[in-house]
Amino acid sequence: MTSHLLALCFDANDPPRLARFWAGLLGWELVDDVVLLPSDDTGFQLRFLPTDEPKSRQNQAHFDLTSTSLEDQRRTVARALELGARHIDIGQLPEEEHVVLADPEGNEFCVIEPGNNFLADCGFVGALACDGSQEVGYFWSAALGWPLVWDQDQETAIRSPHGGPKITWGGPPLNPKTGKNRLHFDLAPPAGGDQRAEVDRLTSVGAISVDVGQGEVDWVVMADPDGNEFCVLPPR
Repeated sequence: MTSHLLALCFDANDPPRLARFWAGLLGWELVDDVVLLPSDDTGFQLRFLPTDEPKSRQNQAHFDLTSTSLEDQRRTVARALELGARHIDIGQLPEEEHVVLADPEGNEFCVIEPGNNFLADCGFVGALACDGSQEVGYFWSAALGWPLVWDQDQETAIRSPHGGPKITWGGPPLNPKTGKNRLHFDLAPPAGGDQRAEVDRLTSVGAISVDVGQGEVDWVVMADPDGNEFCVLPPR
């Protein structure tokens, strides 16, 4: 049995502050100051983990938030700015209708214009959009047991059978990976599952175990075929 996607984790210089920002923007429940529980069908938590490392490059993944109308898009942007976001330029074209913002620690996200058919029925969190190869899209489909819902021109997307946001990979050209990613997935086998068996299964479909200085812990740090780190936790 495959692991489930437990959480998307953000490295943060001020985890409680960043958690409050995203709780306010998404409307999710904040618990223990640093964990957000989804109030919709997103299906995974957001967790904010302490780091002393400053953000130094564009993240390999960002949220695409959806809009039901132009007024709804404006409201989302205004709410984000009130909570501490800022407008940023990552090379988007003037004719593009989505709005690119960064949270208080510089993590990029987009507020998508209404009428985006690709994200229709995905909810407010429409997608986690990632820089990544076609191979890594295939890997995560096998890793999570989520079907491919897009596979064209080396761009891929998967989505949980239960609904919620898509996870997408944009294909080449890929940004060079330098250092540990600021965002990573936490996976966990279901209760009664076998962590070691799951690590072996993930290895068989293309993952490798990696050392990021984690020391003696009860989770296993791995990397997908593009080198993106993720953690396999004990069953839960």
